Amino acid sequence: MDRDLLRSQLERHEGLRLRVYKDTVGVNTIGYGRNLDDVGITREEADYMLAADIERVERDLNMVDEYMDLDRIRQTVIANMTVNMGFRGVMQFKRMWAAIGRKDYAAAAREMLDSTWRKQVGNRATELAEIMRSGEV
Repeated sequence: MDRDLLRSQLERHEGLRLRVYKDTVGVNTIGYGRNLDDVGITREEADYMLAADIERVERDLNMVDEYMDLDRIRQTVIANMTVNMGFRGVMQFKRMWAAIGRKDYAAAAREMLDSTWRKQVGNRATELAEIMRSGEV
């Protein structure tokens, strides 16, 4: 098989889509026609995507003064939240950020728990709020 020829054909025939879409028969698809319903992704691809997500989150959060003033453990809490809900989502936690700015980590933890996000993620929020409060894993 001529891999270069195949690749150029598939790039042209399938086209590139960077977001999930339904193909002509209703299958969830991404990239150059990757059938997510039947093929999914490999562990290596998932690991690569997670590493890219962590890099993006770190780059975004490094622009936030309150984040930069946190210790590494509490930064990790915020990064975890950001991977889950996105940068815009975590920035909506205005009262949490204000508490972090005051170094009132108990209040920041309460704000994390007093949210729709907590209802959505359950024990994850409880664990992360406790780490925010205590500064210990």
